[in-house]
Amino acid sequence: MLSSVRGAAVCALVGYGAVQVLGRRAGSTAGERRMRLPGDDLVVRPQLRTDHAVTIDAPPEQIWPWLTQMGWHLGGYYTPAWVDRLLFRQNWPSLDHLDPALLRDLEVGDTIPDGPPGTAWYIVTEVDAPDTLVLRSTTHLPPGWRDRFGARIDWTWSVRLTELSGRRTRLQLRVRGRMAPPWVTAVYVATIVPADYVMARGMLRGIKRRAEACPVLGPVSITDKSASPAHAGPTLTPDRVWKELERSPATVSLQAAATVHPAGSVDRKSVPKKLAKLLPKNASTGCLIELAPTGRFTTYGIGVSLLAMATPAKARAHAPVR
Repeated sequence: MLSSVRGAAVCALVGYGAVQVLGRRAGSTAGERRMRLPGDDLVVRPQLRTDHAVTIDAPPEQIWPWLTQMGWHLGGYYTPAWVDRLLFRQNWPSLDHLDPALLRDLEVGDTIPDGPPGTAWYIVTEVDAPDTLVLRSTTHLPPGWRDRFGARIDWTWSVRLTELSGRRTRLQLRVRGRMAPPWVTAVYVATIVPADYVMARGMLRGIKRRAEACPVLGPVSITDKSASPAHAGPTLTPDRVWKELERSPATVSLQAAATVHPAGSVDRKSVPKKLAKLLPKNASTGCLIELAPTGRFTTYGIGVSLLAMATPAKARAHAPVR
């Protein structure tokens, strides 16, 4: 009995050691791990570092759009479906297509959400399409750890696309992190490194599968939202949007021109009654931001049947502004 327990313990230790190694370097070459990448100077003396890579049968310009729509409740992170179902039930499934409403020209300072609002996100710190994307975060901590334990984290992703012969691309992902206090470092190294073997490699393979299966046949216009979406909803009027929001949970994203009306400058009589109810009683406080929609609405739950709501990819609809 004792020998069986010892044998099981040895196997467990060997297995854990293997995923620690694979979680740091699977898919990458020794030369790639020695290579200096953009963003390496952001985290000084990292306590955690992983390097992963994959070769994709597509040129960088056909892979880049998949990176621009990444994010929580956006295009996802292209991890395996079982990972999304098991670990990220609140997130939408990763998209298998390029969504014109989500593609964007990433710029330094842009935010990529990695959890529900206010929890975790990345900031774009360097971008050179379609070759380089560097993301940085100081938010990836469990709720309350920062205030209760003084926990800190500085975390970077460096994504590098290197064009190869034959219209192929080498896609590299390097993660570097520094945490405090020491016990937080120990927890992250013990858990994140093995998880990266599944998560990071799964993401790279997911991008590879999508880029190879759905090639971009021409230049992708990231700022053009007028292209026909894969799933079209009904034409929406402002009254229709308001009624739908009143009767059921839904979200609406849209492009719009904003006009800020300072406190005290808003005439309640000129504001629709439904909006007037939202104004502060004391007109000298607060302000009113008027949005003039342009292009298309991106909706979740509006103009979609209840049955379709069970499938997030179908529930996410698009509708022209009228």
